[in-house]
Amino acid sequence: MANPNIEVLYNQIFINNNFVNSVSGKTFSTINPANKNKIIDVAEADKSDVDLAVNAAKTAFKPDSEWRKMDASARGKLMYRLSELIDKHKIHLANLESLDNGKPFSDSLLDIDMTVSTLQYYAGFADKIHGKTIPADGPYFAFTKYQPVGVVGQIIPWNYPILMLAWKWGPALAAGCTIVLKPAEQTPLTALHVAALSKEAGFPDGVINVVPGYGPTAGQAIASHHGINKVAFTGSTEVGKLIMEEAAKSNLKRVSLELGGKSPLVIFNDFDVDEAAKIAHDAVFANMGQNCCAGSRTFVQEGIYEKFVEKAASLVSQKKVGDQFDADTQVGPLISEEQYNKVLSMIESGKLEGAKVEAGGCKVGDIGYFVHPTVFSNVTDNMKIAREEIFGPVQQIIKFKTLDEVIKRANDTKYGLAAGVLTNNLDTAMKYMENVNAGSVWVNCYDAINVQCPFGGFKQSGQGREL
Repeated sequence: MANPNIEVLYNQIFINNNFVNSVSGKTFSTINPANKNKIIDVAEADKSDVDLAVNAAKTAFKPDSEWRKMDASARGKLMYRLSELIDKHKIHLANLESLDNGKPFSDSLLDIDMTVSTLQYYAGFADKIHGKTIPADGPYFAFTKYQPVGVVGQIIPWNYPILMLAWKWGPALAAGCTIVLKPAEQTPLTALHVAALSKEAGFPDGVINVVPGYGPTAGQAIASHHGINKVAFTGSTEVGKLIMEEAAKSNLKRVSLELGGKSPLVIFNDFDVDEAAKIAHDAVFANMGQNCCAGSRTFVQEGIYEKFVEKAASLVSQKKVGDQFDADTQVGPLISEEQYNKVLSMIESGKLEGAKVEAGGCKVGDIGYFVHPTVFSNVTDNMKIAREEIFGPVQQIIKFKTLDEVIKRANDTKYGLAAGVLTNNLDTAMKYMENVNAGSVWVNCYDAINVQCPFGGFKQSGQGREL
């Protein structure tokens, strides 16, 4: 099933249901992070290509177009057909995802399953977008009718490429919008393949457009385009601010932003230490730590702190780091040289500031972007590793005494994406949940993301909600 030599079928820009070269003729290389080898050259979109994609999307959104005249239930059937095609091509897509992103093949399979579920959920939602009648004063009959916003520009990250595509496409297509999507330049391959499947599913010309390219060119063109009515972005807080600025300076387009995090997972003395260590481990190390809502600040109450640290280090020491297509691999490479260097730099800063390395703390080999999963103890709130988003396989274990104290410390961050608490005391769980500033708060579990539940953050973790 796993096949590192999978054939890449699509590497051009997808506009108006056709694959085309870029206007400039330029291309960029996408790289296998396990060995730094080029996979294939991909057509590089810039402003001219975005203009063409937006024009196609605007035409597809005209009042007399096939898409706009289509019954809502028929939109849902198209989306369901696309989900079935993705499921049919699951093995090919999972191989592409692992090759391009570096995540273990088994993880890519799970992402494809979640992608299918997301599109099927929104397929069922398409004909259930209801307005209201309003008993307005006077001799009037008043009602509301939800309308699609129009052309939606979508910019997605490299950590969950195909799943983030589904999170963006699902609600936009269900509402009847048209789409211009820019996948991350590090991971364009699955988006282009799914674009081909959308044509096979029967989506009309111009409804779905995919423009692979770089943020400062293609991404900026989307954020500033006067023909785009909304931009939906998932990525870093720094880039989110730039997109919001461009949206405001252009046509005041609507913006939804799902940005970074430095999420606290708080573990109390009354919770089973073995289970806590496992939940906290998965909260940090899933997807090689490249997860916006990773529970990277692990607060552990002082009564179980030493025992927890020992178990956390033991779990990490058992992780198999290696090639993403090896069936035994649990930790693949990081996405790029830039991310690799950043994570190693953050690990060194932790050592220099006095945190204790309990496991890992180093690179693995000299080929590919592999970093050993790392556990730090004796971490204090002022350390760089406790304040900045690392986006890598690094756990910081921080000691605390009381509930009131840890709530204050958990909230002492510019982020507010997610949080978790592990306790057998209902009062403790409720007080923490009510007072921590986070868009998602998980009790006695972590990262329990479901398509039926909204996802997004407070503060500099963004605005608006996914799903």
